[in-house]
Amino acid sequence: MCGTHGSRAPQASSAGQGWGRPWAAASPEEYSIEYGSPRYLLLCGLGGMLSCGLTHMAIVPLDLVKCRMQVDPDKYKGIFSGFGVTVREEGLRGLARGWAPTFIGYSLQGFFKFGLYEVFKIHYKKLLGEEKAYTWRTTLYLAASASAEFFADVALSPMEAVKVRVQTQPDYARTLREAAPKMYAEEGLWAFYKGVAPLWMRQIPYTMMKFACFERTVEALYKYVVPKPQCECTKAEQLGVTFVAGYIAGVFCAIVSHPADSVVSVLNKEKGSTALEVLRRLGPLGVWKGLFARIIMIGTLTALQWFIYDSVKVYLSLPRPPIAEEPASLKKHK
Repeated sequence: MCGTHGSRAPQASSAGQGWGRPWAAASPEEYSIEYGSPRYLLLCGLGGMLSCGLTHMAIVPLDLVKCRMQVDPDKYKGIFSGFGVTVREEGLRGLARGWAPTFIGYSLQGFFKFGLYEVFKIHYKKLLGEEKAYTWRTTLYLAASASAEFFADVALSPMEAVKVRVQTQPDYARTLREAAPKMYAEEGLWAFYKGVAPLWMRQIPYTMMKFACFERTVEALYKYVVPKPQCECTKAEQLGVTFVAGYIAGVFCAIVSHPADSVVSVLNKEKGSTALEVLRRLGPLGVWKGLFARIIMIGTLTALQWFIYDSVKVYLSLPRPPIAEEPASLKKHK
């Protein structure tokens, strides 16, 4: 049996059944921080903050064009033409519009998304027990990621509302400091949270796909593609697997969550509209505008997020549990 990334297999002990050491995680003496401890979970949140904040800020230009294609498809007809129109009207600086709310909002979201995913995965594993946790592991990934994203979106919603308003209404405000007070004066706190339900519609399916598809893709890559066991791979090779699995997961994420993303973009641009009104107006074809741009954006984004998150774990010497392996107790029943 392989241990965690680059480590030897752990010795069986009663501690392995305790506070969340799932599927033969590494023995505690190999790491300075115990798997599942409060410090471990806090540092996982920090890794998520870096992975989401930095990657979303890096693709602000593509996100800006995607949002404008969704809210004004007659003017912004495609990715390249959208970039051209933006640069002609606002210069290269215009492509960075909305970077501040993007960085702050997605850093907060990443902290709760990744940190709470680890919390809920450990908690649900304890509730199910070792055998059921393995048998129902996809359901466990889906439930843990959905639970985490529910809270992450509450943290994201205010900055997402400001970002979309700044990006899609150039004459409204140019910066976070200018837009936020203006939005509050016009609509109160509702301006920042009216999009939270559509965010849940977009982000919860996205995150469920992101985590469950990633976990199972990593498992499949090591089983069918990588020519040697996970524990024999170098850290660089394992991070390569992480990147590939992240990109595959990202493509599916983009498709699943795109209709709700279109609704969020239009809703945050307009005052007084509801999600249902926007959905009816866009129609079954309108909600898919900008899908190709979003597949490129989300595929790259998801791959980089998993790569950064896993890299942070390597740098901080955090335990990195191996892929799920069938418990010995289940093998005996076969």
